[in-house]
Amino acid sequence: MSNEAAREKLIFALDMGRGFDEAMSWVRLLTGHVGLFKVGKEAFTRFGPRLVEEIQKAGSRVFLDLKFHDIPNTVARAAEGAVEMGVAMFNVHALGGMSMMAETAKAVRETARKRELPEPVVLGVTVLTSLNDDDLRALGFSCSTAELVLRLARMARDAGLSGVVASAQDVEAIRKACGEGFAIVTPGIRGSARVAGDDQKRVLTAEEAIRRGSDYLVVGRPIQTAEDPVAAADELCREIARGLTAG
Repeated sequence: MSNEAAREKLIFALDMGRGFDEAMSWVRLLTGHVGLFKVGKEAFTRFGPRLVEEIQKAGSRVFLDLKFHDIPNTVARAAEGAVEMGVAMFNVHALGGMSMMAETAKAVRETARKRELPEPVVLGVTVLTSLNDDDLRALGFSCSTAELVLRLARMARDAGLSGVVASAQDVEAIRKACGEGFAIVTPGIRGSARVAGDDQKRVLTAEEAIRRGSDYLVVGRPIQTAEDPVAAADELCREIARGLTAG
């Protein structure tokens, strides 16, 4: 598997809010070394659509990670805006329910067709990787994280979404339940060394996640905190390539 194919699967989490110029310095540094830049709540709240536009002008693609979760009509209208913004990927919370996800999928298809724009990958967020079984019990759920993830993944598939965001530990079960054409984006990817202050609980390395069947990997701190971020990104691409070969 080529490094280029592996690189398309690597998403860098551009979730720093300290300044627009700093954010764009990461884009300039890592363009050509990662496949997409994830713009989350921190960065988007501070910098807005301008950041998305500048990333696209730099020749890179954007994963808009705002996790829309509201009544169906509101999320569908927000999805239309994401399509018009030209993002390659965005997400909604699967816990918003079947109607919300189905209306979103329909709005994306219709807007892309009317505007003659590419359809973005639309993902359902299952269970945040910062949550484990104890956290779910505290929230009043009677099922495990694995059971809830699978239930939400099936619902997202049936609603017409492109895939889900899920922990690598849940990938094999999702793949079996939802099929090969269902995209799985995995956050919480780490290197062999733990990162100080890490709040993720269900994590795996890049190679392990790809071997289990993840399609895209979201990586933040292991690149941000590395002495040589470019070298760290390139090493993650090599890990992805090894995982693809093994798979």
